Amino acid sequence: MNALELKVPPPIVAVLCGTLMWWLAKHVPIPMGHTRVAIPVVAVFLLAGVVLDLWAIFTFRRAQTTVNPLSPQFTATIVEAGPYRFTRNPMYLGLACFLFALAAWLHNAIALVGVLLFMAYITRFQIVPEERILRQKFGAPFDAYCARVRRWL
Repeated sequence: MNALELKVPPPIVAVLCGTLMWWLAKHVPIPMGHTRVAIPVVAVFLLAGVVLDLWAIFTFRRAQTTVNPLSPQFTATIVEAGPYRFTRNPMYLGLACFLFALAAWLHNAIALVGVLLFMAYITRFQIVPEERILRQKFGAPFDAYCARVRRWL
């Protein structure tokens, strides 16, 4: 299974999970909640996803470190500013927000499977390997950061 580590760009994983969500919603209809709240929920999660992703990218650029998730070995510093004060993975959390928005828009509870699958895949094949590399590169300061800030939220 290590062959999948750091191989598939997280946005591609999100698109694949979104496609699965759409397929599941079409073929396994399990309505969720009231339709009147769907649009505000979609808007909130879309906005949260955009804000998190852009804020995280801007923060990485300002710190002059790589935003390439497939090459964590090129990380120049531990970024603890901006959204990284609240979550160690705001870009992945932003993608998860997009998928939550899609689930609300599809108005189907089974679509939430795609969000959970995304988070499980990203944790196992993206975040865990990234953290292993960053721990080797930065040691105790990275461990201290991990002790202060949660992986997702």
